[in-house]
Amino acid sequence: MTSSRPYLIRAIYEWVVDNSQTPYLLVDANDASVQVPHEYVQDGRIVLNVSPSAVAALDLGNEYISFSARFGGSPQEVFVPVQRVMAVYARENGQGMMFTEDDDPPPTSGPGGDGETSPPDRPAGGPQRPTLKVVK
Repeated sequence: MTSSRPYLIRAIYEWVVDNSQTPYLLVDANDASVQVPHEYVQDGRIVLNVSPSAVAALDLGNEYISFSARFGGSPQEVFVPVQRVMAVYARENGQGMMFTEDDDPPPTSGPGGDGETSPPDRPAGGPQRPTLKVVK
């Protein structure tokens, strides 16, 4: 399956905007594929205001997020791979969603490379029960 991260980013973004809040993205900027103004990066991270009034040509794609924005008065192009987005949330109240490395999809091909994955090993006691993870 494909990653759910881009779909969740778009859904939370739309929810925040629909509630008249300001959507922010927290991005891991420690990757060469992330194109952001590095003078605004702190501790390897950058917070980006992606509200409709702050950006132009916003593209919340499945592989990357791109837009144009002004930083310190000068226009710049921003390009962020979706897997580098650490959180999407509302500035006003902090509500939104954080992502972890565990949110990445599993490999799409098994040992045979035929596109099928092997089922996980199950204990002798029967099928495993589904588990839920708390996201703060």
